[in-house]
Amino acid sequence: MAETHTKMAYTILTSPMLPFIPKAMNSLKTDRFAIVAAVKALKLRNYQRASHVSCASRRRIRYEQDDDEDEGENEYNEEIAILEVYSQSAREEALIVHALVDEQQVEVLIFKGFSSCLSYETSPDPSKSVIPRRAVINSIDRIKGPFDPSNIQYIEKGLQWESFKARLAST
Repeated sequence: MAETHTKMAYTILTSPMLPFIPKAMNSLKTDRFAIVAAVKALKLRNYQRASHVSCASRRRIRYEQDDDEDEGENEYNEEIAILEVYSQSAREEALIVHALVDEQQVEVLIFKGFSSCLSYETSPDPSKSVIPRRAVINSIDRIKGPFDPSNIQYIEKGLQWESFKARLAST
């Protein structure tokens, strides 16, 4: 007994950005409902596209022409990155980091995942580290955020980097 199968191919041509709206609509109320449904579908489709994008607290992009100009000056500083991630979770506090760069005392303010150097100009490019990798963190001051230089309220002052790192590891 032989069966015959008919192969049929269907092609639906719709715009990738606009959802399908049926043409046979009888009333104005149905038209409004279809438009609202189409807009919701469009928003959902855009949301699904955006949900696949992952974000980080700081961008780390290497530019080939910049590597030649200032070799080692803007190297990725993992310790500052750790403190930036910590400050994202501790939203009500800021950190003042006291570090030593080439035998020069440097202060860095870290608040809500972003860092800024208080001792010299901070690069406007977020892919460049605030202080170089060779910097040595001496101590950290935990202060009540947001930072107000005229009225600094200390939570903890002079915390050693090793003890602060041990706290982070325990949590």
